[in-house]
Amino acid sequence: MEIVYFAGGCLWGVQAFIKTLPGVTFTEAGRANGTSHTLEGGYDGYAECVKTEFDPTVITISELMGYFFEIIDPYSVNKQGQDVGEKYRTGVYSENSDHLKVAKAFLQERDDYDRIVVEVLPLTNYVRSAEEHQDRLDRCPDDYCHIPQELLNKYK
Repeated sequence: MEIVYFAGGCLWGVQAFIKTLPGVTFTEAGRANGTSHTLEGGYDGYAECVKTEFDPTVITISELMGYFFEIIDPYSVNKQGQDVGEKYRTGVYSENSDHLKVAKAFLQERDDYDRIVVEVLPLTNYVRSAEEHQDRLDRCPDDYCHIPQELLNKYK
């Protein structure tokens, strides 16, 4: 199994979508690449993300990127849906440099590459989100989500 981290706005919807994809074996809501965090819940500079464990014999990073682009606005800086702020930026993070190379190649092959603002960076740190955020939309399906319901259910 391999691990990659996807930041696509509010982590509730991103997790709900990603965990339905073929080859994804585990997801966890968290925050990546910030500068500091406190026990009171402050996460300076962090992006809300989903730790994604996947089987590379079933799904590739490039395929995961294709799915990811179904649920994000890749041109929006620090905003997805109604959620606004640095923590809602889009990004792909990994400790595996091959993942980053493939993700960058995916972006560069797109006709709209010059407009894309999705970060592709090494994972510098990761903090697991509180239990209340894990699989949130399963427990609270009426909570706000920037991803349309049709997309959340597309691969179930």
